Amino acid sequence: MLKPLGDRVVIKMIESEETTKSGIILASNAKEKPQIAQVIEVGPGITEEGKQIKMEVTKNDKVVVSKYSGTEVKYEGEDFIIVRQGDILAIVE
Repeated sequence: MLKPLGDRVVIKMIESEETTKSGIILASNAKEKPQIAQVIEVGPGITEEGKQIKMEVTKNDKVVVSKYSGTEVKYEGEDFIIVRQGDILAIVE
């Protein structure tokens, strides 16, 4: 498994089929890039000016991320994105 360093987080985008009002199902490539992801792994955090910066997200959280942020990685046939904690905008509860 991928283990991120510092304040980085490994996420996997959650893709869902979307149906229009007229009943047409849009494929994932026909709609806007999704912004909701599941957290797969979390780094240990970083130390700035002698203070430990705590990681706000945990494994399996659903999060909202900035569009087009992070680095896309293919690992064992699956697509993941590695983002910094600062690119995560919210936790979905």
